[in-house]
Parts: sequence; C-alpha cells; structure tokens
Amino acid sequence: MTDVLLGFLTECWLSLLSVICLLVISAFFSGSETALTAASRSRMHTLENNGEERAGMVTRLIERRDRLIGTLLIGNNLVNILASSLTTSLLIGLFGDSGVAIATVAMTVLLVIFSEVLPKSWAIASPDRFALAVAPWVRPFVAVVGPISSLVNAIVRRILHLFGINLSSDLPMLTAHEELRGAVNLLHREGSVIKADRDRLGGVLDLGELEVSDVMIHRTGMRAINADDPPQTCVREILESPFTRLPLWRGSADNIIGVVHSKDLLRALAEPNVEPETLDIVKIAQKPWFVPDSTNLKDQLNAFLRRKLHLAIVVDEYGQVQGLVTLEDILEEIVGDIADEHDIDIQGVRQEADGSIVVDGSVPIRDLNRALDWSLPDEEATTVAGLVIHESKSIPEERQAFTFYGKRFTVMKRVKNRITKLRIRAAEDEGQVG
Repeated sequence: MTDVLLGFLTECWLSLLSVICLLVISAFFSGSETALTAASRSRMHTLENNGEERAGMVTRLIERRDRLIGTLLIGNNLVNILASSLTTSLLIGLFGDSGVAIATVAMTVLLVIFSEVLPKSWAIASPDRFALAVAPWVRPFVAVVGPISSLVNAIVRRILHLFGINLSSDLPMLTAHEELRGAVNLLHREGSVIKADRDRLGGVLDLGELEVSDVMIHRTGMRAINADDPPQTCVREILESPFTRLPLWRGSADNIIGVVHSKDLLRALAEPNVEPETLDIVKIAQKPWFVPDSTNLKDQLNAFLRRKLHLAIVVDEYGQVQGLVTLEDILEEIVGDIADEHDIDIQGVRQEADGSIVVDGSVPIRDLNRALDWSLPDEEATTVAGLVIHESKSIPEERQAFTFYGKRFTVMKRVKNRITKLRIRAAEDEGQVG
C-alpha cells in the first residue's frame, strides 16, 4: 500500500513538474512571437552591420513572417494542449470526473497569466532586446518545424482562395513612405521627435508627391530683366536685386532668352575697357533651362544636381511661362524657413493680438501648415487665396467671410481679381470676437 501511494505521489510530482516546464516553454513561444514580430528591422540591420550575429538571425527570421509565426504557433499549441492533457489526467486521478472542470479553470488561468499576458507584456516592453535573446533558440526550431508551417500556410491559402481571398501577392497595405511618415508622426506625438525635425523628414518624403508648380515663384512675382532696356539700366537692376540670378526677356515676358548671373556680370565689368553703358547683357547671359510645371520635385532636385544649375524657367503644356523654380525653393521644402518651432516666421504672415492670423494671399498653404501645424488641404490649390477661391467657387469681395476646415477666412483686400490679404482665425473663436 505504501509503495502504491509513493508511486502515485511520484507520478503526480512528475506530472506537475512537466506542466510547469510546458508552461515555461509556452511562455517562451508567446514572448518570442511578440518580440520577433515587433522588432525593428532597421535597428536589426544597424546592429548586424556593427557585427552583432544575433541581429542577423533576427533579420533572417522575420524575412518570412508567415513561416515564423506559423512555426511558433504550432509549438505554442502543442505545449498548451499537452500541458492541459497532463493536468486533466492528474486532476481526474485526484478528484474524479470533477477534475475535468477544475483542470479547465486552472489551466485557463495559468495559460492566460503566465503563458500569454506576462511574456507578451515583457516582450513588447523591449522587443529588440527580447528578440536578440530568443533568436538563437528559435532559429533551430524554425529549421525543424518550418516545413510543417509552410504546409499549413499552403492549406490555409488554398482554403481562403475558395472564398475569393488571395494572399499570394502579399502586398503591403502601406507604402514604405507611408510607414515612415506614420512612424515619424507617432514619434512626434510621443515627444521623441520635435516638430522641426518632423517637418524636415516629412519634406523629404513629400518631394515625390509635389510638383514644380507647387513651389515655383509665379510669373506675377517673378523679377526679370528686359534685354531691350539700356545696358546701364540692366546693370543697375541686377546689382540692386537681392537675387543672384535673374531671367532675361525680350519683346514679351514670355520670351525668356537667358538667365543672368550677378557674378558673370561683375566678371564682365572687371574686363578692361568695359563700361556699363557698353556692356552687351545678352552675351553674358546663360542659356535658359525650361522645365514642365508637372515635374515632381524629386526629379527636379536630381536634375538640378545633375546639371549643376540653380534656376529653371517653368512652362505649362502650351509652352507659356508660368514662373521659375530654384534649387533653394526645393531645399526649403526639406529644411523649411522657420527660425523657431513656436514663432511664426514666414514672409507675408503676421500674428495679431486677438489671436487671428493675417496672411498675404500668395502665401503657400504648405508653408502655413508647416509654421502653424495646421492641416489645410493643398491638393487643389497652392496658395491661401487659391484655397479660398476653390472652396467658395467664386472670386470673393472684400469683407466676405467663409468657414471651412475649422477656420474662418475673411477677405481683407482684393486687387482686381486677386485676393491679396486675408484674416484667418479658428472657427470657434468667431463668436467671441467683436
């Protein structure tokens, strides 16, 4: 009798120890799945380049996430089922048929707390470190069980295909740019990235989406030199201009015949026997470079760098001059022209004492959004005046006001058909201002 009781107790302790070991293994699989799926690929790539071998293991494991997750789930379910079976068998021997219910409740509590919530919470708190720690142990398991996981995945894809769901293309829901933008915005909200850095990173990502027409200096604001003016007049205008490069036209403003660089002018004036009155301004002008207004900024930036030029004349599909774009205009889309992340420092924008913003109609919407952290749409219009005209479907009169996108726009000044000045305030503040 004593031998039977001792054998039973030994069997119980072995079963209990086995269950505890299986719970630990289950926790390992759960934590590994969470850590490896949440690990930063860019961080692993950097560590691998720095000589960290385990980072290379992690990178190779997450290259095939479906195979990795399937393998870990197979292992997790095997140990969970085995642990539950052993516990049920043990408790049936102790409590009879009621042991099934006791085992169900006990294993549910143990698995949820110690094999799911605890390891996954630990893993998500430091996924990169956790992934590096488990990678050497997960890799051989994936090598052994991986083919079974691939077979399971193939069966799942075939079943889903019967219902019209195709997973074979494995297309990402977000583009790489959208993922980067989302990560930057999230880090900004969490306080890890300041607004100025977020704007610069966003500017780089936006280059491929913006066109030259979005950042160009419109022909109405373009300063140019008339080649038919007296040479001394041209020289004076060039030297007095704040710009180093000026377009040169003849006959009409649409007939751009060259671009004059102030350094070329000074070099020509330094030649012997050359006076401003005798200088041929056309001879020192460089050949103009014309670009379509639909060129995206990424391509235009590459073209500037390739040609080693800083200015291009923008034309529409009919060849009419629309304005000019410079290398600096594109670079400002990246670095911005804001001196402080709180101060408003854009030309044509003024903060009023009542909290409203007075802006010139020609101020680009993107610059306003960047300076004030607004989100006014810039798909249909480039400038603030263009946005008001687009939304109102008319050319407003002075003192007319419109409310859209959470802002109250009041036309302060109009010259002919151009809105030159507006006042903008939050729509909810309108009722509080007399």
